Amino acid sequence: MGTVPAGSRRAPGCGEGMFILCLALLLAPGAPAQYSVDDFGGLGRMFDGIGAISGGGATSRLLVNYPEPQRTEILDYLFKPNFGASLHIFKVEIGGDAQTTDGTEPSHMHYPDDQNYFRGYEWWLMKEAKKRNPAIKLIGLPWAFPGWIGYGKNWPYDFPDVTAYYVVSWIIGAKQYHNLDIDYIGIWNERAYDIKYIKVLRHTLDRLGLTNVGIIAADGDWGIAHDVLIDPYLNEAVQVIGAHYPGTHAAQDAIQTGKTLWASEDYSTYNDEVGGGCWARILNQNYVNGNMTSTISWNMVASYYEQLPFGLEGLMTAKEPWSGNYVVSTPIWITAHTTQFTQPGWYYLRTVGHLDKGGSYVALTDRLGNLTVIIETMSHNNSICIRPPLPEYNVSAQNATFYLQGSFQNLQELQVWYSNLDINNTKPVTFKKLTPVKVQNGSFTLQLGVNEVYTVTTLLTGQKGSFPDPPKSKPFPLKYKDDFSVRNPPFSEAPYFADQSGVFEYFTNTSDPGDHVFTFRQVLTQRPITWASDANQAISVIGNYQWSNITVTCDIYIETVETGGVFVAARVDQGGSPTDRAKGIFFWVFADGTYKVTGDLIGEIVLCKGLAGVRARSWHTLTLHVDGTNASGLLNGSPLWKEVVTGGPLHGWAAIGTSSFEFTQFDNFMIEAKDPE
Repeated sequence: MGTVPAGSRRAPGCGEGMFILCLALLLAPGAPAQYSVDDFGGLGRMFDGIGAISGGGATSRLLVNYPEPQRTEILDYLFKPNFGASLHIFKVEIGGDAQTTDGTEPSHMHYPDDQNYFRGYEWWLMKEAKKRNPAIKLIGLPWAFPGWIGYGKNWPYDFPDVTAYYVVSWIIGAKQYHNLDIDYIGIWNERAYDIKYIKVLRHTLDRLGLTNVGIIAADGDWGIAHDVLIDPYLNEAVQVIGAHYPGTHAAQDAIQTGKTLWASEDYSTYNDEVGGGCWARILNQNYVNGNMTSTISWNMVASYYEQLPFGLEGLMTAKEPWSGNYVVSTPIWITAHTTQFTQPGWYYLRTVGHLDKGGSYVALTDRLGNLTVIIETMSHNNSICIRPPLPEYNVSAQNATFYLQGSFQNLQELQVWYSNLDINNTKPVTFKKLTPVKVQNGSFTLQLGVNEVYTVTTLLTGQKGSFPDPPKSKPFPLKYKDDFSVRNPPFSEAPYFADQSGVFEYFTNTSDPGDHVFTFRQVLTQRPITWASDANQAISVIGNYQWSNITVTCDIYIETVETGGVFVAARVDQGGSPTDRAKGIFFWVFADGTYKVTGDLIGEIVLCKGLAGVRARSWHTLTLHVDGTNASGLLNGSPLWKEVVTGGPLHGWAAIGTSSFEFTQFDNFMIEAKDPE
């Protein structure tokens, strides 16, 4: 008997001379559809792995502040092989000092003469990933760039050698300071690519001996594929064509290049059962429909304040380091259906495709006799991703028989792992080990319901890892203070502060022998090359978004004579990409001796103003008190203004910030809030 093409139906023993009998068998009520799993005619593309992204931006911000053992548990669910998501690929933002969705991530080079490879938390996260899985692949991608690279322009390509030097310095720093080998590097996330820059970057990498670092281009649509086809030097420079949210389809030009194709960012969907269904569908169909051999989730863990853009859109959620609570969400276990039973370097079989009554299947092999088949039957409404729009389609229950041929024809038994994500179920089933299926006469049959995922495999290593339940969820503490007195901080950011514009870092103030040696400092002095419509002011938010009645106190030190300015704020209602539209109550003082109270970050809604007598290079204490519809402010413990009618948002975060990108220090920050309930 010849091999059965992918997705075709043929009853066992159906040769060309038995057409009528075979047709009758196939049309019989309840007769299962027939599918081949066969490597006899050759293999498909090499599988590159399933991954996730930290960054784009600041999506792992709160994770670093988790207590133990919860922080280790979260990392195990993400990276530990044969335990949870067991990620094959880890992609991080190369911090560029700018807002990149949910916050800013610090650059390793704020200024041309500045190099620091310990800022932020991505270095730490990459090391934690490698600690658990030494084989995990690492990718770096800029979303934004420090302002000095553009020489005054919001554009990184006018001086391609400078930009290449900046990016390659990050790769070299990863190895020199953290012993991390970066496997791939990107161009500029979801923004224009520049052919000359890509060639310069490739040349710079090769010249410095980094020939093993592959370039992924261009992390947007498939447009670069056309240029790759007509430019042999660009073709040589680019190793992977990566597109975002491709809707499971690759452009014909991309396929024609013959290059490795990835969904280098995908998913970005609320992590409930529908999000899990989205993830299950695209993990299979990105290859079935689009020849994409890797799919990478934005984001890895939703570890940022939920009210920031795209809240709860990670593979799991860890947004409460103050309580230790975290949630292992459905997409973790959908990831496991593929990652725990495959590895980069395996190969897809050519016999992959769609099921007759909806859904899809893929089959992969290590070419050493192991086989893994992943089947999904996600309905339209149970698998809608955030983008692009999903055309209507139908899925119904079905029986499916899989014929094992080629090197798999002698297999006798296969392990089975199962999930049911139907949103109508009171309790979805995720990653449950079922009784092994017996292979009889070279085939096995499954009864497939709707919104199910099956992994059928020769591998015995799967595990649904678990820990004792984490602590119960609870809101941010009503009273909180931080004097920033950390001599050797493990991270550059103070706990729970989430920078939305500018960069705030621990600072040792060697010029002050008194009470302000260890402070918190805004360190940007130039607007970065932005990815979003960044504010011109720097701001870092903290606390409970539901807070309404609150007192915020902070010592401030303006470093810029005459033009400097600083604020404390309450009821801040916006963060992320729309930070420049933030409203709230902002209490400002300026180095020229004035003050003002505004209802917005950009300072256009002026509620009151006057003289304060503040000067630069001297410590002062600001206190903002908001209660109901009234607000008042104190300077150095004495009333400066009072009974200002607030208007604007009824609740929001507390915040600190500066009137421009300027050096300013903060110390002895304190919040006292009333329970919003």
